[in-house]
Amino acid sequence: MTMRTKRLRRLVGARTPRGAQPKVVALGGGMGLSASLAALRRITGDLTAVVTVADDGGSSGRLRDELGVLPPGDLRKALAALCGDDDWGQTWARVIQHRFISEGELHDHAVGNLLIVALWEQLGDHVKALDLVGKLLGAHGRVLPMSAVPLELQAYVRGHDPERPEEVSTVAGQATVALTPGEVQSVHLVPHDPPAVPESVEAVMEADWVVLGPGSWFSSVIPHLLVPDLLQALTDTKARRVLSLNLAPQPGETDGFSPQRHLEVLARHAPKLAFDVVLADEAAVPDQSSLCDAAKRLGGTVELAPVAATDGAPKHDPELLAAAYDRIFRMHGRIGPWR
Repeated sequence: MTMRTKRLRRLVGARTPRGAQPKVVALGGGMGLSASLAALRRITGDLTAVVTVADDGGSSGRLRDELGVLPPGDLRKALAALCGDDDWGQTWARVIQHRFISEGELHDHAVGNLLIVALWEQLGDHVKALDLVGKLLGAHGRVLPMSAVPLELQAYVRGHDPERPEEVSTVAGQATVALTPGEVQSVHLVPHDPPAVPESVEAVMEADWVVLGPGSWFSSVIPHLLVPDLLQALTDTKARRVLSLNLAPQPGETDGFSPQRHLEVLARHAPKLAFDVVLADEAAVPDQSSLCDAAKRLGGTVELAPVAATDGAPKHDPELLAAAYDRIFRMHGRIGPWR
């Protein structure tokens, strides 16, 4: 463990007294949500992940097509991120993330995906099954799907066909949208008004803080705003809201996007939704003034903090991100019993 890591752990631990932890809900999917959860579990014991269920690729897509279930992959990744740093937690994190390598039907299936789907079939209840997996793993938080029905992500994309760069076409499927060579104009879900999982809505309404992002902007972040009851909860909650930005544009999906453009496209999808804080890494913001203006239009302010891994890869360092969230939660006020 480095001296910097030890210092950050002392800082976060010392400033989060027992019994005074905020209720935090983090929304997203994939590796972006995993990064946020790995940070947030270090500063609160009252943490809920609300996860997108529109994945249609890889192991998740195969299970979804064959069994008609929710895609379990992003739920599995969230559970793995909530595993502790002790031997038990890290062992189970590796187990559920393990993928089979073979020349048969099991190739590339993740153990955790199979476990989750098996419990869904055994218990007949998405939430109870995920709670049981979390208990087995010793997860430091709860994982919930944003909807109880599998969703298809569709996008209007300009130039999806490189031979027709000005043509806007409909592109279907999260995996296809994420890798499109064109420019995504907007996204929507099929069905258009999917039901939200009641426990997810309840968690948002009872939270002290709600964190949206980082993650694939059109395929993991914005889809939460396309579930009507969940958007209503995000709009009505008394919780403070943090929008956590990516460290770099995602190849294909947000190529060429500035940080402020991420805010602008989100606002087009949910014009009534406000944010209190926009968190970004200073090194990833070439035009701070424009980002501050975009954040102000969303009702919030910008917090710049060093949250990137020091190895140069565009990924978040969980200790640095934890310190940034901890500082935001304490600087921007508290509500309810946490106060």
